[in-house]
Amino acid sequence: MATTNAYQKIYTQLEAITKATVTLKVNGVTNDELATVGGRAAQVVKIKGDSVTLQVFAGTEGIPTNAEVEFKGEPPTLNVSDELAGRFFNAYGEPIDNGPAIEGERRFIGGPSVNPFRREQPSQLIPTGIAGIDLNNTLVSGQKIPFFADPDQPYNQVMAQVALRADVDKIILGGMGLSNDDYLYFKQEFENAGALNKIISFVNTTDQPPVERLLIPDMALTAAEYFAVDKNEKVLVLLTDMTLYADALSIVSNRMDQIPSKDSMPGSLYSDLAKIYEKAVQLPTGGSITIIAVTTLNDGDITHAIPDNTGYITEGQLFLRADTDTGKVIVDPFRSLSRLKQLVINKQTREDHSQVMNTAVRLYADAANAKTKLENGFDLSDYDLRCLDYAKEYSTRLLSIDVNISITEMLDTAWELFGKHFTKAETGLRDTLIEKYWKDKK
Repeated sequence: MATTNAYQKIYTQLEAITKATVTLKVNGVTNDELATVGGRAAQVVKIKGDSVTLQVFAGTEGIPTNAEVEFKGEPPTLNVSDELAGRFFNAYGEPIDNGPAIEGERRFIGGPSVNPFRREQPSQLIPTGIAGIDLNNTLVSGQKIPFFADPDQPYNQVMAQVALRADVDKIILGGMGLSNDDYLYFKQEFENAGALNKIISFVNTTDQPPVERLLIPDMALTAAEYFAVDKNEKVLVLLTDMTLYADALSIVSNRMDQIPSKDSMPGSLYSDLAKIYEKAVQLPTGGSITIIAVTTLNDGDITHAIPDNTGYITEGQLFLRADTDTGKVIVDPFRSLSRLKQLVINKQTREDHSQVMNTAVRLYADAANAKTKLENGFDLSDYDLRCLDYAKEYSTRLLSIDVNISITEMLDTAWELFGKHFTKAETGLRDTLIEKYWKDKK
């Protein structure tokens, strides 16, 4: 049965109710359209003839078959304007910081990516101050790259550090399944740094319906496209945690009786992730969207469907791990990779960047071999011992996530470590670079 109230049709006859969805007969609605079911937020997820299935974000427990269903007439939208800066919003784009509603242009979220014809090759360096990134895995504007981390790693702290250090015009945080502590941490860090004027946050916390997480990336990227495309600004989008986003996808597909694919994930996982990551873009006007996301791992398993699919879509990965020798959390140089770094190193950084980067990692690998020899009871050479000493300093002074220095300082630090622990011949560096940058032992 349908009644009309203020030009909105209200239905009161549900045909089917599952744990997460309701189904009813209705005409004239569209995919992704928002609605309320018994006062609870919902969204159209399936249309077959006049049979429409709605996903109820908070679940359907307690909803009767005669609950009122009201369709809003449009999919989720976000009002975009410069007023977004410095504000915190929920998954529906509603303020959660006690500030006023945003006045601005109303835009549908989840639109298509920028036309490839309007894209340029990423070419602008984005420094973060973290040497494990800037020195070894340099980021480029328009890049898409995830952090892979175990759940006990301080990845949200790293994201906050990147946000505060990155040389960009706007930073947009999409927080999915954040604990209240993490939410408050981000809020306080941004406020204390006096950086709220360039940070916009969309947040879903653990005490809110998991399915609402599915709206967060599209909200964040709609705001990003406004500042990058309309305002020609460099925008950095931080998404945490994409594993919780994928889990929400799984919840919805399972409750709709869809046959799961690998690791209980929906068969659409690749395209669901790709439509988010492919919003990364370098525009000819100078605007750009760079996406850094967190993908938490299950017992370090990078073969799981979520990191596995992510690796096919993104341009590398940044791998966080605890270094047992120094107690520091580092960006692992062996398992991390930026596929676009060659577009900027030695071009927008110093001439010695690539040589220093490769030499530093090679000597760190020699230290790993020396450590294996030690653990297996073999005698160590003088070179092995010097490699081990070097590795501890390299880890502490360059790989650790709490290092905050410029790329020039990173290169100078590496030269200092080379001169302290090795001979010029052992480094294998080019003679012309050695003459210019070598720092003798103190």
